[in-house]
Amino acid sequence: MSADTRLEELGVSGLGEVDEPAFSGLAERHRRELHVHCYRMLGSFEDAEDTVQETFLRAWRRRETFEGRSTFRAWLYRIATNACLDLLAKRRPEPATGGEVPWLQPYPDRLLDELPAGDADEPEAVAVARETIELAYLVAVQHLAPRPRAVLILRDVLGWPAKEVAEFLGDSVNSVNSALQRARAGMREHLPAERQDWTGGEEDAGTRELVRRFTDASVATDVDRIAVLLRDDVRYSMPPTPGLHVGRDTVVKSWIEDGFEGMGQLRGVLTAVNRQPAIAFYLWRELEDAYLPLTIDVLRVTGGAITEIVIFHDDQFPRLGLPDRLPADGTE
Repeated sequence: MSADTRLEELGVSGLGEVDEPAFSGLAERHRRELHVHCYRMLGSFEDAEDTVQETFLRAWRRRETFEGRSTFRAWLYRIATNACLDLLAKRRPEPATGGEVPWLQPYPDRLLDELPAGDADEPEAVAVARETIELAYLVAVQHLAPRPRAVLILRDVLGWPAKEVAEFLGDSVNSVNSALQRARAGMREHLPAERQDWTGGEEDAGTRELVRRFTDASVATDVDRIAVLLRDDVRYSMPPTPGLHVGRDTVVKSWIEDGFEGMGQLRGVLTAVNRQPAIAFYLWRELEDAYLPLTIDVLRVTGGAITEIVIFHDDQFPRLGLPDRLPADGTE
């Protein structure tokens, strides 16, 4: 059965006739894409998981309201979007100025690979899907007010018509179009002017070599070698730890002050999150006789230089499917 299941395709006159196991089976087909949608809205992997569960619960309780005028998929998206808005209404204050998003969490590429193929043959659709899951985009989205944020994602990322978005949110088409204009203006304030300055694009041989050099220099705790790989206006943050550092000298100074050069023995494992290259670093622990998780460095590479580094703590390792330790001999 296709992702755009309609009521008549269910073989029943209404969802009220579908039992809970059958309903769950229908809903589960859309779990990953709904999770990514909620993640874009909320910026938190964990909050997105909770919201998808809330979406399925609401859908089951309200199943008799599904009249078949839209697809089952679109009906779930409507419920998920409103569940996100409900959470945002009571959740946390707006991000601090300067681009900090303390609740930001990474999204494993291995889970993004589970998304439906959709318009996989359309280069523009593929580019949009990649760019709108990258961390720079997510941080910018988190600075928007909730409803314009929802409109932006539904219109520009998912491509829903304005009329359908208005029905989703209980607004007029004029209100949706106005919110979209405000959201696009807000995004321009928080993203570099040129698209190539905020998306790393497809990974190529040059990017892979740069990531290798960064990894080697980091394992050697050689700040000078890392510095030459950074763009002058590089940005560095470490959510949920407060602080956004901008500029090569500022970033390097913060690492030196934090004692990076005396860190100890490190090992790096290449991985990928949010369609960006990442390195999981492990620190040698003598008492454990093993390398244990330390941080995950997510890189944005533009024009042969590192333009942003977002570092996540070791609590994210299990979600990314990374080993919980590396033995002394270097095998995983």
